[in-house]
Amino acid sequence: MALRPKVLKIKAQKFELKKLQLLEVTKERVAALEPLLQDIYNSRRPKPNDYETRRELVRVFNDIAKDIFGHSNDIPVVVEFGSFVMDLFTTSSDLDLSVNFKKVTDPFPREKKIKTLRKFARKLYAIQSIGHVTGVLPIPQAKVPILKCIDIGTGVECDISVENRDGILKSQIIQIISSIDERFKKLSFLMKNWAKAHNINSSKDKTLNSLSIILLVAFHLQTRNPPILPPFAAIFKDGTDPETVEKSLSNFVNYGQRNKESLAELFVTLLIKLSSVEKLWPKGLCASACTASWTSKTWDSKVACISVEDFTDQSQNVARAVGQAEMKLIYKCIDISLKHIFSFTDGQIGGNVKDLLFGRDGFPTSIPRRIRDLHVRAALPGVPSQEHQTRGNVTGKRKKRAMRGESRIIPVGVQKPKALESCLGKRTRTAEGWRVMPDGSWAPPPVEDPIVGQHVDSTQQQHARGWDELESLDWDRTEQAAAAEGWAVTRQPRNGGWGETGQPSSSSWGGTEKLSGWGRGWAGTVQPCAGGWRVTQKSSAKGWGEAQQLSGGGWGGTLQHTA
Repeated sequence: MALRPKVLKIKAQKFELKKLQLLEVTKERVAALEPLLQDIYNSRRPKPNDYETRRELVRVFNDIAKDIFGHSNDIPVVVEFGSFVMDLFTTSSDLDLSVNFKKVTDPFPREKKIKTLRKFARKLYAIQSIGHVTGVLPIPQAKVPILKCIDIGTGVECDISVENRDGILKSQIIQIISSIDERFKKLSFLMKNWAKAHNINSSKDKTLNSLSIILLVAFHLQTRNPPILPPFAAIFKDGTDPETVEKSLSNFVNYGQRNKESLAELFVTLLIKLSSVEKLWPKGLCASACTASWTSKTWDSKVACISVEDFTDQSQNVARAVGQAEMKLIYKCIDISLKHIFSFTDGQIGGNVKDLLFGRDGFPTSIPRRIRDLHVRAALPGVPSQEHQTRGNVTGKRKKRAMRGESRIIPVGVQKPKALESCLGKRTRTAEGWRVMPDGSWAPPPVEDPIVGQHVDSTQQQHARGWDELESLDWDRTEQAAAAEGWAVTRQPRNGGWGETGQPSSSSWGGTEKLSGWGRGWAGTVQPCAGGWRVTQKSSAKGWGEAQQLSGGGWGGTLQHTA
């Protein structure tokens, strides 16, 4: 049951003051942290070429939109938003893009959004087949349907949505407000890096999304004494369109100059503020940047794990994705970070506190080096990044289905590509790029196998991702199961439908599957021969080997007993 706003506000302020006194936070005590935070900010800020790389990708996607909708009277415009627009991105940040049409019905139907993403997916699959992008992955079942892909040359992951004007508006407003005081941008950047390093900056993983982190930073600066930022409601007095917001800032020039707190003080006191109210979130506590005050709120008559009010729509909670178990993880990270900070300021630990707080190159030091890049890049065209694979324990019906050979697991291998010029950008300046490809073509020119140096039929690549049946693909089926015991299964699209191949797992036969020259994910070793493609499968020390060879009438298989 939620408490009254006045009661919660008094309790939150009391708890925060008590914790500040307990930890004896003073300017002198945290002074040693200031140069460390400034170094993190300066060293991880994007370089000029990072800005140009993203601008080039935006131009390329607009060219792709013209190619797809060239015969339409309403050619959409691809617009950037998110961390790039707010200038809070790093070199590893995603690029958020929105496909906006000129003639828009409000609200824009979800079915049309998915249809538009399918058109882009079809084109990107064709581009993927010639090696310019990888990890093309539609996620239409999300609250905001998106299409993911990675530019191989730069390694920039792009998230494409349709008519995401709300996201564009929020990004532009945050970018404008950040000009009031530079500490807002710096603290937001540091908190995002801190959350990312502790793996608590992902709404799909039920932790804090970037907008909720930024609004908690704004709320903290609004509630300092004296305040550094004004209430957003005062800024939005004449409206929320970007031009009006920018004009209203003339009333808040040098608004926070009376506050002399350093970046280190603000960083530490924000963590303390969040730590002190842990027990009040279940009571309905909500941080409101609009009113610059703690308040009490329920959402559909329910109390959220963490409540952060949306500044353009106060009926929405931007932290609604946070789960109960994930909230405990978030607070464990806050408490551990505070311990590291005060151990550093008291001289108990040295400069490695930088890695403990922000990870090494943005990754937590607790993650083994060999798996640090698993979620960053996909290894091959047609293989999505491992971070996008559905997680979950396999029990009950799903486990039985996996043992019967009905699983939909698609094993992947990943590696980080070299940081080269944008392949998409380079493609637009060559005669062999996508411009010469007929729209909807599923037969791009043969490409050379990067390992064995032989030409591979493009249809062989298309089957790896099911390109020839994209329209009939059921986008809502994104189920993954892992067979810890028995047979793991790889589901593969073929001309006649979906085929499945059984793979012995470590708990039964101990077999492994490898594809010569193409990474992991296909059964056997594929080799070109006179009659087509020949696939050989062998079990481990004992078991049955299986040889399959494409003949004129289809696939023929022979079983051979191995030693």
